Amino acid sequence: MISRLDLGRAAEALVEAETTRVQTGLLSLAHPDMTLDDAYAVQTAFVQRKLAAGRRQVGWKIGLTSRAMQQALNIDTPDSGVLLDDMMFDDCATIPAARFIQPRIEAELAFVMKAPLKGNGTSVFDVMNATDYVTPALEILDTRILRSDPRTGKARTIVDTVCDNAANAGVVLGGRAMRPDALDMRWVGAIVSRNAQVEETGLGAGVLNHPARGIAWLADRLALYGSSIEPGQVVLAGSFIRPIEARSGDTIFADFGPHGSVSCHFA
Repeated sequence: MISRLDLGRAAEALVEAETTRVQTGLLSLAHPDMTLDDAYAVQTAFVQRKLAAGRRQVGWKIGLTSRAMQQALNIDTPDSGVLLDDMMFDDCATIPAARFIQPRIEAELAFVMKAPLKGNGTSVFDVMNATDYVTPALEILDTRILRSDPRTGKARTIVDTVCDNAANAGVVLGGRAMRPDALDMRWVGAIVSRNAQVEETGLGAGVLNHPARGIAWLADRLALYGSSIEPGQVVLAGSFIRPIEARSGDTIFADFGPHGSVSCHFA
């Protein structure tokens, strides 16, 4: 296991990287024996520092839900991170130029909960019953840890991503608020454009065959640590698409068809 001292140093390095917008090195390279449990401990320490500075938790995100992304990292499990109040942006928001390091965009569904999910064999139906409504969303990814080591060429691994709060940095909610039983989420689709040019398309079925399945996984994982998904929290269920680079001057527009649209502009 990573030592308490190294855990604290890793969390401080992430805070500094976010503050200075200068990425830190691969933690998987500095700590080659780091486990997923170690990585979640670093993530917790990172988030705790933000909470101590006045931030407030508003939900969770689930990542690495598509088979293609899991195969790319040679894993068979999603990952998760924490959503904080300063990550939330309105639909059509302009993202300040100095806010992020290397932002990328994903399109997905956000679940807003009305009842707790406490794990222990959570099903898709449990998730649906606990959900108040779902709505289209854009997730802004950022990487406080380098994507690859410049000296060795080693790419970041899942432990780096988990340490880095599952690469989460921002959320844009938009579109129509919909009751979970009013639509077939497997067939909810998104056409995502950058500067009016279509970059990616995808369907909800690409997220573990149903967007609610990742939330069931999260509820069960959190239960192992005495935690749960709480009423009022927002949960990002996982992306339909591959990440799109968001450069200065780019406008990202996600068309969810009859379910509305959501967009943002990067200054």
